[in-house]
Amino acid sequence: MKEPTENLIPFPSAGRTLYHAENERALAVVAQKITAARKRKGVSMKELQRLLKLRAVEVGYASIVRWEAGETVPNAYQLLAICDALEIPDAYSYFMSGAAELNAEGLRKLSEYRKDLIASGRYTPVPPSKPKRAVSYVEMPVSTLGASAGTGEFLDSENIVMMRFPESGVPAGADFAVRVVGDSMEPIYQNNQLVWVHICNTLKPGDVGIFVLDGEGYLKAYDEREPDAGDAEDYLDSDGVLHRQIVLQSYNPKYEPKVVRPSSGFKICGRVLN
Repeated sequence: MKEPTENLIPFPSAGRTLYHAENERALAVVAQKITAARKRKGVSMKELQRLLKLRAVEVGYASIVRWEAGETVPNAYQLLAICDALEIPDAYSYFMSGAAELNAEGLRKLSEYRKDLIASGRYTPVPPSKPKRAVSYVEMPVSTLGASAGTGEFLDSENIVMMRFPESGVPAGADFAVRVVGDSMEPIYQNNQLVWVHICNTLKPGDVGIFVLDGEGYLKAYDEREPDAGDAEDYLDSDGVLHRQIVLQSYNPKYEPKVVRPSSGFKICGRVLN
């Protein structure tokens, strides 16, 4: 075994000595440190072999014997696996011969402190942010007539402007947009809110739709009910079939429902999607 070199070259500014590989090798520092860590952990050489295999390091029992005898040294990836298996928190400091030693309790506290730092998330590397996807836009028709205003001719060419929207913000099935006017559908739909509409001429009870009733446009909840006895005759057709009465409901309780009479001019323009 070679004698360790006597003189070490100090760092001029840091006041530290340079790492000297020949000295470390001569003193078999890595071998001693692996043995000490293994024994401190209470792990046999055979058990260390198993722990390394779990970390994708396939080595024979004889290799571990040679490491601890100072005859060979593990490569970088093997050494990192040893540190992980034996819970060596700071490999750089631990495998330096001049590093200050900690007893078992000190090493346990160091390991706990390291785990706490990692768990906090404040001292771990920030993962690179994913590249932002380019935003796709789509042009959609928007009625210049608000619901609850005007004649209800929402899609007349004179009442339509084309506007660009992020594609992700337009619901599937939307055909046009219209603005809410007034507070009759609060708290769900607010004054001046833009809503998306799918063009259709039939709705189910509970659907929110855009309607034209006697020439006025409305955003209301669609409902059906049996007509009152006094109105039943008005809802009988020529075959004597009694039809249900259509009622347009407001969410705001201060507004009375609007009843669609057989004599009313009534049209379903579409179903609100949001």
